[in-house]
Amino acid sequence: MKDIQSQHDFRNIPVDKVGIKDIRYPITVLDRKNGFQHTVASINMYVVLPERYKGTHMSRFVELLHLFRSEISLKEISNILDQMKKHLKAASAHIEITFPYFIEKKAPISNSPGLMDYICVIIGSSGHDGRLDLVSEVIVPVSSVCPCSKEISEAGAHNQRGEVRLSTRFKKFIWIEDMIELVEKSASCEVYSVLKRVDEKHVTEQGFSNTKFVEDIVRDVAEKLKKDENVTWFSVSAENFESIHNHNAYAFITSGRR
Repeated sequence: MKDIQSQHDFRNIPVDKVGIKDIRYPITVLDRKNGFQHTVASINMYVVLPERYKGTHMSRFVELLHLFRSEISLKEISNILDQMKKHLKAASAHIEITFPYFIEKKAPISNSPGLMDYICVIIGSSGHDGRLDLVSEVIVPVSSVCPCSKEISEAGAHNQRGEVRLSTRFKKFIWIEDMIELVEKSASCEVYSVLKRVDEKHVTEQGFSNTKFVEDIVRDVAEKLKKDENVTWFSVSAENFESIHNHNAYAFITSGRR
């Protein structure tokens, strides 16, 4: 049959990214405690299209995704990108994998178990020179208590739930769980899915005794990462969904150029 995509395009303009976007697919990811975890990802896959070709073969993206679905991890991204370049005859390839990751977490006092879900992202690129670029990202819910509110109030202090987004580049493999734990320890208090009354008392008092601005949270995360020789680059942002303001509070730090 006639291959329209491989025909010459007269405009002679390359396309920076062409491929598939927001395809939902069941995948298996590495789990530090249980070995593997099954989840469902939203995936973007792109390649560079040379100026001489009219189009790319979209079905080949899905075929490759199906081939690697049994283990999607940082360790396999290099192979996936290499196969994308090979099968699509492209000089460079890019992939973004976003998925919910579940960790069983026990309440701090009662030890009541529950599942916490965290949004995780794996981003990989491979250029024409074969150089691999990997970024691991987590979005972690946290709780923060306002230092200013505590200081100026006769009783209590306002608190809110927020999100911290942490992205890292690294020399050796880094566990999702390690990134999540680093963020949670930098907040006023962790967030839990199950809390009994004794747990509510504990987290309320812990947050009140450990007040944090968004600036404090990103600085605490950055301070720890700067001491980690395995991390070559990072960015961290904190956003509080304010309980007494009609806006969110936000802070961001990056270690340098990507």
